[in-house]
Amino acid sequence: MGAFCEPCKVPLPYTGGMILSPNQRKYLRGLGHALHPVVLIGQHGLTDAVVKETTTALESHELLKVRARLGDRLERQRILSTLAERTESELVQTIGNVGLFYKKNKDSGKIIIPDY
Repeated sequence: MGAFCEPCKVPLPYTGGMILSPNQRKYLRGLGHALHPVVLIGQHGLTDAVVKETTTALESHELLKVRARLGDRLERQRILSTLAERTESELVQTIGNVGLFYKKNKDSGKIIIPDY
């Protein structure tokens, strides 16, 4: 499991081996603004099927939104961080019930992130 912020007990986002600068995160947030959630996490939580579907979607899209319909904020953050860890992707941003995930495609990178 990932690390936690000690004062507030909120899980810290999994970096997936990638370190994105604040400007790169801002660029990805701009690209992700117009996207609609592709994967939905419901009452059964984070299952193997959800992880498999997210991995498949990340391979084809590189950047996608995941909606987690859970009542508790800490549980939602924990599930999104765990999903990023299990899919080896980067959790770029969370707003409410939605998390924005990025994973670079090794074969054909569709999204070119600026180096600034």
